Amino acid sequence: MDIVVNGRNSEISDRFRAHVEDKLARIDKYDQRQKIHRVEVEVTHAANPRQHDQTARVEMTLRSKGPVIRAEAASTDQHSALDLAVDKLESRLRRVNDRKRISRGKHRPASLAEALPPELANPVPEEEDPLVRDVAGIQVQGDGPIVVREKTHAAEPMTLEQALYEMELVGHDFYLFVEKDSMRPSAVYLRKGYDYGVIHLDVSE
Repeated sequence: MDIVVNGRNSEISDRFRAHVEDKLARIDKYDQRQKIHRVEVEVTHAANPRQHDQTARVEMTLRSKGPVIRAEAASTDQHSALDLAVDKLESRLRRVNDRKRISRGKHRPASLAEALPPELANPVPEEEDPLVRDVAGIQVQGDGPIVVREKTHAAEPMTLEQALYEMELVGHDFYLFVEKDSMRPSAVYLRKGYDYGVIHLDVSE
């Protein structure tokens, strides 16, 4: 398992890199089942006196033969932010393993709600990140200039149930996917009251 640690607005010491590797040793027990080949760790420091309790942010992206799993956390320093992020990452890995055990059992669940643990079937929305604000429809981090991040992901056709599952693993309130039956670009999103919505794009002429 390769571990890549990068810093934004700061240099990452060899000592902290070693500390990250020690912390991620906790997920070794999931490696045999998940075939984890890479964990990307990004550490960001934003000196903002109005957000002194969230000056350090750690974002983790786990890549394996299965779905991509993300976790992020912010705290007063990079060590405590790392601890929180690793806890989230391990929790999401545990959900993947639990789901695999259920789906391979004698009594396969009939619905997504039955397959997921209670805290995932009825998710509690995370607190809004105070470092992120909305400016003219664009998310801006901190008090700095507007930064638009563009990402491209490979998309394999999947069912709505699988898209909901993938959305929970990356910790987002929406997920873009290609619906397997219709092959239409679609988006599933979390609504108020823990309900889900889905949007389909009709690309036919």
